Amino acid sequence: MTLPDIRSLVPHSGPMVLLDRVIAVGEESLCAEVSIRPDTLFCDGAGVGAWVGVEYMAQAVAAFAGYEAHLRGEAVKVGFLLGSRRYAAKCASFATGSKLHVHVQRALQGENGLGAFECRIDVVGDPGMAAVATASITVFQPENVGEFLQKISE
Repeated sequence: MTLPDIRSLVPHSGPMVLLDRVIAVGEESLCAEVSIRPDTLFCDGAGVGAWVGVEYMAQAVAAFAGYEAHLRGEAVKVGFLLGSRRYAAKCASFATGSKLHVHVQRALQGENGLGAFECRIDVVGDPGMAAVATASITVFQPENVGEFLQKISE
């Protein structure tokens, strides 16, 4: 199965697309890949701070939602990261030259657009760095983003 380009699945553009590609997708899960290079956004030369792992997870969740929209023939919609719970990282940064696999597993999805995902990041090729970062991510994807934003601004 050929998977769509990650840029067609997330509502981000340019350098704000932090993930490189989707490598696997299932009915309730997705795995994306990111290579940490010297030119990677947020890289200080030695690596990317582990705090960016939350955004890697959130973008993998967005890619999962985008893939579902793709399967339905719909446009990718904007969603919102509501929060993370229990974010834990075994390292202070993801080293330059490393390759990460970002796994997201849907735990629940409400009809109202609220969802929760269990997430983890593995450093590829380093068994000691499996689940180097973990978190529960809570998201919200309104049916109509424009209408939602208008309501909250009133």
